[in-house]
Amino acid sequence: MSIAEQQADTALSSFRTLVHGELADLSDNACPTKVAGWSNAGLDLVGQGTHFGFVHSGGALLKSMAGTLELAKGMYFAVPGAFQVEGGGEGIVITRLGYRGFFHIGGPIEAQGRLRYIDGCTDSLLVPPVLKGDACLNLLHVPPGTDQTAHTHPSVRVGLIVEGEGHCETPHGNRALLPGTVFVLPAGELHSFHTSERSLTIVAYHPDSDFGPTHDEHPMLNRTIIGDTGRRP
Repeated sequence: MSIAEQQADTALSSFRTLVHGELADLSDNACPTKVAGWSNAGLDLVGQGTHFGFVHSGGALLKSMAGTLELAKGMYFAVPGAFQVEGGGEGIVITRLGYRGFFHIGGPIEAQGRLRYIDGCTDSLLVPPVLKGDACLNLLHVPPGTDQTAHTHPSVRVGLIVEGEGHCETPHGNRALLPGTVFVLPAGELHSFHTSERSLTIVAYHPDSDFGPTHDEHPMLNRTIIGDTGRRP
């Protein structure tokens, strides 16, 4: 990503409460993305990409080409193409424009991640990239008493605080992190998460990845052996 793109992203940094309607328009970003919330009302999104979502409270009805599915609090989804979400609860939808992922439903999320992350934090890959480089949805758990090392990411990050309490330190000041806080961190911005007596549970969207299967490396191909030599196709 160029310096100009990173500077453009910086203006998009925000921390706000989850509300109904559009929360952020990052369609001019290097990884085009839009963010919306639903709260006690329906949300209708057109088929302009793949929509990654999370049910923060209450329940929801997800209507798409796959049919109508009932989702409970703590469940997550990925829907390519047009869809509607209805119900009396609230949640977040993050759209990766121009990308077609797989239809995916999972959850409820677990209390901790399955993978080690920095400074004792843990992470789980909720919706993995279909191919290396594709978007993904993650669960981040920050335990109590954490002073995370300041770090950056090469692309924008969008997250929702699901449970707990803490704060995020950035060059622009400290921002409180409470349930229902939605944050957008631009590419290259220095930041860190901090907790005291309570942990933080965060659902985080990454618009790209350096991980995932490729045409030359994937389980089906890797575990296919030809002849007695152990040669792969």
